[in-house]
Amino acid sequence: MTAVSRFEIILLLMAVIVLLDMLARRFQLPRAAALILGGIGFAMIPGTPDVEIDPELVLVLFLPPLLMSSAWFTSWRDFRADLRIILQLAVGAVFFTTLVVGVVAHWVMPSLPWAACFALGAIVSPPDSVAAKAVLQSVPLPPRIIVLLEGESLVNDASGLVLLRFAIAAALTGSFSAAAATVSFFSVAIGGLLVGIVFAFAAILVIRRIKEIDLTIAWTFLVAWISYIAAEKLHVSGVLSTVACGMILGWKQHEFFGAATRTRATAAWSVVVFVLESLVFILIGLSLRGVLYRLGGYDALVALLPATGAIIAAVILARFAWMFPGTYLPRMLMPKLRARDPSPPWSVPFIMSWAGLRGVVSLAAALSLPEGFPGRDVILAITFAVILVTVLVQGSTLAPIVRRLVKTGGTHTPHHSKLSEAQARARVATAQFSAVEKASRNDDGTHRHPRLFEQYTYRKGAAARYAEEAETLSSQRIDHFKTVLAAIEAGRAELLKMHRAGEIHDSVLHSIEEGLDLEEVNARRFL
Repeated sequence: MTAVSRFEIILLLMAVIVLLDMLARRFQLPRAAALILGGIGFAMIPGTPDVEIDPELVLVLFLPPLLMSSAWFTSWRDFRADLRIILQLAVGAVFFTTLVVGVVAHWVMPSLPWAACFALGAIVSPPDSVAAKAVLQSVPLPPRIIVLLEGESLVNDASGLVLLRFAIAAALTGSFSAAAATVSFFSVAIGGLLVGIVFAFAAILVIRRIKEIDLTIAWTFLVAWISYIAAEKLHVSGVLSTVACGMILGWKQHEFFGAATRTRATAAWSVVVFVLESLVFILIGLSLRGVLYRLGGYDALVALLPATGAIIAAVILARFAWMFPGTYLPRMLMPKLRARDPSPPWSVPFIMSWAGLRGVVSLAAALSLPEGFPGRDVILAITFAVILVTVLVQGSTLAPIVRRLVKTGGTHTPHHSKLSEAQARARVATAQFSAVEKASRNDDGTHRHPRLFEQYTYRKGAAARYAEEAETLSSQRIDHFKTVLAAIEAGRAELLKMHRAGEIHDSVLHSIEEGLDLEEVNARRFL
């Protein structure tokens, strides 16, 4: 296949993605499920070229920007407040699921070595950040559950990939040291975090020196890949490096991004993330034919169904078995924790258990198994089945389950915000008014810019006067919009002050800041 043919296939896939996304919205299906089904249907068409997924390319091409995007908009305050639960899920649940799946796999397939069974467990244990984000964005979940699920999905890929590395080494060498594995796990994790922190502050230094908006946006994309690749080259976690880098940049972006840059960067990133997420899921569907070919056809797949069903059940039930005790036991044993964070209703751990979707990371991890690895083709087929069931079945039913429980009030969680959005807007408006009054008031008590006090009635007259006396009023217009910018800056400073003091939630910050950015972009056009 020539390079031109590959490019034509990508264009065709993009056209199919647009059509499938429209159909998913029409029939109220999760976009991820529709894309996977579309990819499977496309792969089954006679004459369709084979699509081979390079696992290394998939991880380095898709994962860094998608992780960066998720981490950028993750509330650090919420993430830190629930860090205990996030680590409990991202590390504890991954280890527990790996163990359960490994035991069940060896039970249903005794011929498969223990190391290969645990490799399968490590591959399917971490819920996928891409799948979670694609499904959760259309599900009416309470804010805290979204923070927990997205926080877990940002970190758990690292846990699963490190466990897979240990399992592969054990399978190929026949030896395993728990002590050495533990030391290696923490060194890989801590090393990844340190690399991400370093690259985040280095990226900020570069951004402060870039004046062009397009270059700044291009640099934010480069940072995602650089932080991931550099960490992998240093043999530490590229996932945690990218997540740490993205969180720091997301927290600091209000200080080094201008309004125009932030507005255009948000638009650019949203389009790129949409394209990458869509390609990921349709490629998963397209890979079915290759999976069947490696396995030996449909007959081999049918023969594998009982073992596959048992392992899928183990993957789903293991999350329930970890989630419910992990939710209630710590609060039962620690009164201080129970007083600070009361036990949620049963619907919260139920929804979080059902939201454990697997995706591209699991498929890429399975494909990355070396040739000759014991049971490689079987592991790949089972991994594909786990992805299909979790995305198609759990992903499609998650929204109705949530709506049912939300309707009964079963998923109420506290909101970490002292001020409402309306109160925050009032504070911002007060700060803006003070800045306008200071900049606009003359010595005799009159105002140079009366339309800032009677905006809508003044605007029409000011526009008419400016059309007639452009040269005379030019300096007044410049002075007017400088005052507008001063008011916007004062409002932004007050907004960040409230956010840094923990008085408003990140969602309130982003909502109000978006309005201020649009005002600033509009005002700068007249200077």
